[in-house]
Amino acid sequence: MYTLFKKEISGFFSSLTGYIVIIVFLIINGLFIWIFPGVNNVLDSGYASLDSLFSIAPWVFLFLAPAVTMRMFSDEKKTGTIELLLTRPLSDFQIIFGKFLAALSLVLFSLIPTLIYFYTVYKLGNPVGNVDVGGTWGSYIGLFFLAAIYVSIGVLSSAITDNQIVAFITGMLLCFLVYIGFDYISELGAFKTIDGLIINLGINEHYKSMSRGVIDSRDMIYFVSVIAFFLIVTKTILQSRKW
Repeated sequence: MYTLFKKEISGFFSSLTGYIVIIVFLIINGLFIWIFPGVNNVLDSGYASLDSLFSIAPWVFLFLAPAVTMRMFSDEKKTGTIELLLTRPLSDFQIIFGKFLAALSLVLFSLIPTLIYFYTVYKLGNPVGNVDVGGTWGSYIGLFFLAAIYVSIGVLSSAITDNQIVAFITGMLLCFLVYIGFDYISELGAFKTIDGLIINLGINEHYKSMSRGVIDSRDMIYFVSVIAFFLIVTKTILQSRKW
């Protein structure tokens, strides 16, 4: 599995994919946080906080995660190398998990440079260091798990089709649904009696909970369970080729 993981990582950085993803993520967030005037601009708000990053980043990852994962299985199917890959001395789940970890590592690489934003906000506090450190780290953890779900969805979308564009669009729509779609569904009159349950099915409620700086076991269980669900569905789809 490590060999496959290393192959995928090297594939990201031997082409422009890895660099483009990291640069685009940093530029988009940087423009909204430091350049564009408005409620998301830290300098305009007059309050030392990275809340803007954690409200914008989920939407940026909603596009970037499917873009990173769209070729993982769809390209293998299109070129016919999927059969060769599945005959390697690896289980289907090891293959899926290796690809998942590679894409998730790229997400982590894109988050690490944003620690510069945190350091800057820390220094801008009055007095220096007057920032909610616990809430910030909780938000980072929540954002990482949110992105992990996006990546698992992207891997699933890539396994469904041999067309990268279809995989990208499918992944993006599923990420939107799981992130905030349940919030909109809960507002429908037909679901008024179970709106709390429906909201808890989406990422947003658990992400906001972790952003308060409290790492609740229920939120952790939710994130891990959803990631496992999408990876297991991906495994089922790959196995269906053998039926």
